[in-house]
Amino acid sequence: MKKVAFSFLLIACATLTAQSTWKSDNAHSKVGFAITHLMISEVEGHFGEFDITATADDTFSEPDFTVDIKTASIDTDNDRRDEHLRSADFFDAETHPSLSFATTGFEKTGDKTFKLTGDLTLHGVTKPVTLEGKLNGIITDQRSKKLKAGLKLTGTVNRLEFGVGGDTPTLGDDVEMTINLEMAQQ
Repeated sequence: MKKVAFSFLLIACATLTAQSTWKSDNAHSKVGFAITHLMISEVEGHFGEFDITATADDTFSEPDFTVDIKTASIDTDNDRRDEHLRSADFFDAETHPSLSFATTGFEKTGDKTFKLTGDLTLHGVTKPVTLEGKLNGIITDQRSKKLKAGLKLTGTVNRLEFGVGGDTPTLGDDVEMTINLEMAQQ
């Protein structure tokens, strides 16, 4: 009986994969967005300051993300617009200096694709969101000898649900997010 229990324990341990911490390599990552302007064009931008951490195994299966993005780091290549977006009319960066995301669920949808659900906190409001994900690949970095993973996350957020900006015909309600990540295993 002891041999059976010991064998079962060995098999169970062999099937478990070690979880580790992964951090975004911000020099090779981008948190971008796009929104419709005047119902005829799209304005793109990104956030320059962010901290993205994931817990995952060596194959980056079932990652668990925590994200912190500094709202004052918004950049749309137009200083006047960026200052307006930082103001109380939109992000109110002084009162709400960060937006955050924390994973609540993961669903594999294909060989390298998945759905990631989580709670997004923006402008003091927390709501669930779903992101489509793609694992582009995993390599061993030649310099650090550590694993690196490339991912792309996309999703749509209705800005009005988070109280960002008012109801106006000049801006679309939906913001398309595109997050390209290079994550380094710690």
